[in-house]
Order: sequence, then structure tokens, then C-alpha cells
Amino acid sequence: MDWPHDPDDEEGSEGMRKYGMAIIAKKVDEDEDFPLSAEEFVAEHGDEPIRINYQRVVSLREIFEHVDAEEFETIVDMHKEVGKAIREGGYWDYHPVGSNPETKRA
Repeated sequence: MDWPHDPDDEEGSEGMRKYGMAIIAKKVDEDEDFPLSAEEFVAEHGDEPIRINYQRVVSLREIFEHVDAEEFETIVDMHKEVGKAIREGGYWDYHPVGSNPETKRA
């Protein structure tokens, strides 16, 4: 996909130093942007790249397809909903010991 900017430059993930939620959180101002409409946020940033890990980049819109909330009252609410969407959408690679149902022992 052709991105509106390089996913690894200063507009993106700062040279692959930041991933996922850190990139999304940089797009809002905690003091001025809330409550925040999910639809308006996606309209403004939906085509921007979000580096998930060192190999994978997806659009913000793709992640937000898994967000159920229509509005976020606070940045904490946004973090919770987007974090849940990242996990439910299969974008999250990290599974603490015992938390991945595929690896749990009977």
C-alpha cells in the first residue's frame, strides 16, 4: 500500500522505535481532543500507517474496524478500546505466559 507518509519517519513510528498504541496516541491531544468521536478520528487519520511490529504495518482504519465505541470520553477510554481492538483483531503478538489460549495446558 502507498502510505501518505513513511511509516518509519518522524510522522510515523520514529524510525521503527514506536509501535501500535504509541503511534495512535501521538495523534491526539489529551487535554483538547476529548471527548473524541471515533468516526471523526478515523476520517482524519484512517489511511495513516500504524506499525504493529518490526514486520507489519496496517492502516489506522483497519485497526478501528475492531473498535466498538463511537466516542471516547478520555484518552484512557481510548487506550482501553483501541488496545482491545488490537488484541481482538489479531494484531497483538505478545502473549504473557498462560494468557494465550492456544498454549494453555489442560
